[in-house]
Amino acid sequence: MTSELDIFVGNTTLIDEDVYRLWLDGYSVSDAVALRVRSGILEQTGATAAVLQSDTMDHYRTFHMLERLLHAPPKLLHQLIFQIPPSRQALLIERYYTFDEAFVREVLGKKLSKGTKKDLDDISTKTGITLKSCRRQFDNFKRVFKVVEEMRGSLVDNIQQHFLLSDRLARDYAAIVFFANNRFETGKKKLQYLSFGDFAFCAELMIWNWTQGAIDSQVDDMFMDLDKEFLQDLKELKVLVADKDLLDLHKSLVCTALRGKLGVFSEMEANFKNLSRGLVNVAAKLTHNKDVRDLFVDLVEKFVEPCRSDHWPLSDVRLFLCQYSGSVHSLDGFRYQALWDRYMGTLRGCLLRLYHD
Repeated sequence: MTSELDIFVGNTTLIDEDVYRLWLDGYSVSDAVALRVRSGILEQTGATAAVLQSDTMDHYRTFHMLERLLHAPPKLLHQLIFQIPPSRQALLIERYYTFDEAFVREVLGKKLSKGTKKDLDDISTKTGITLKSCRRQFDNFKRVFKVVEEMRGSLVDNIQQHFLLSDRLARDYAAIVFFANNRFETGKKKLQYLSFGDFAFCAELMIWNWTQGAIDSQVDDMFMDLDKEFLQDLKELKVLVADKDLLDLHKSLVCTALRGKLGVFSEMEANFKNLSRGLVNVAAKLTHNKDVRDLFVDLVEKFVEPCRSDHWPLSDVRLFLCQYSGSVHSLDGFRYQALWDRYMGTLRGCLLRLYHD
């Protein structure tokens, strides 16, 4: 009697997400094995310690071979060596380029150079993130920066096209690239309360409103650099605080509109001129690189901290900024309405994000 036996041979590369996470987190094979043992996998599967060791080593070898492809994700899609389903490819890429909040806050706004890379030992110690993981994340930031820095078009679109990241992760990388290019200061003690998400939110507003790409889609690296002509023109806004009549009228318009609507009306009325001078002087100073770098420091010092000290609730800050921005359109003789809107439209959004009452 003969029997038939069906045999199926496949070469699909198996990816264990838990082991991949351990590899990305920078654990050695022995440390990864120990963590897997601690998770109870031997009891769950009935495997021996030797089998677990071999399985972990096998996965690590696969990940090391895949890494060169992950540096240029489209290559992973088009190679034929590893048979990986598209959904798994997307997972490998997304996880490889995902970063730790604690790490990105340490390097955000710094030059992505060898000098910063030398600080990774200290960052690893401070954050508790392994040095290997810190290096991977830093190298990812630098790699994305180098690929997109001279490209025309949207930063987010370029990042998605060349690195196949999700929309959210591509937007985060756009913020990292933008901050690295413009060297915004984010490490000062008074800025430590701000999260990466806060800065990324502000970066997106500036990219779409203050860069060259906001007005001219034909220039190179158009969403990387702030529009220098726009920054120069911002000096014209000083008339709002230098001209006493304009300043008094602006205050009168705002106070009239907000009387009875603000819980901190008395404080706002008493401090209006100082707040206005602070916001306008920030604009006027953005012609200098150092003042561009210190933008967030200045916004916190000139607006956030004074309002906090007077215990403004966020709702009152929102009402004030809305009226403060809009009432300028009723100032006879002020000729820079479009410039003001471009500046304050973005600044208002940033200030509301920076203000944690």
